[in-house]
Amino acid sequence: MSDSRDAFDADRPIPAWDDPADRPPPWRKDGGTEIFENPWMRLTRHPAVAPTGLECDYVVMRPRNLSVGVLPVHPDGAVTLVGQQRFALMNWSWEMPEGGAPFDEDPIEGARRELAEEAGLRAGSWREALKAEMSNSITDERAVAWIAWDLSPAPTAPDPTEVIRVARVPFGDLLREIGRGSIRDMFTVATTLRAYHMAREGELPPELAKAMLASV
Repeated sequence: MSDSRDAFDADRPIPAWDDPADRPPPWRKDGGTEIFENPWMRLTRHPAVAPTGLECDYVVMRPRNLSVGVLPVHPDGAVTLVGQQRFALMNWSWEMPEGGAPFDEDPIEGARRELAEEAGLRAGSWREALKAEMSNSITDERAVAWIAWDLSPAPTAPDPTEVIRVARVPFGDLLREIGRGSIRDMFTVATTLRAYHMAREGELPPELAKAMLASV
């Protein structure tokens, strides 16, 4: 059985300026103890030694799924966002469709599921936009996002805890709202900025990129 974390970690390029021989020693850990778990995550506590040699007590939040997200783009360059109440910050958040894919599932299948369940869409074309390590000082959460187009309707099926609102927004408006600070979900912010770069640099179909940039 394949594990999506292995593929995520295996193909990480080394930046052109990085000299692996000049790096400090890695962190070291001596085992670990699970101090909490539920269906979505585990908290593990580790006796650890920092790169400086300092002995530490380190707690890591380890999700049970790979995070997946998709920015769906319509022929006119607009994108579909979903709004929902979020518990941790007790706020309302506009985001791209996103969720979790079990580690033994092809991540894009999880993204397809979230696109249908939250936004009521399916996509005929997909392009990977980015891989991200989310808040890597406290969690080993990994995330993959795609740009998707050639959209058509699909049945929705939100989680029992979710009440979803859907908005179709010009791509330029989304960029401006990120600049104003009204869109703060980091996964959505990073994917949107990457999509802008892809559109400008010819990494998306020309007509789609032209439509996206028309409102910028």
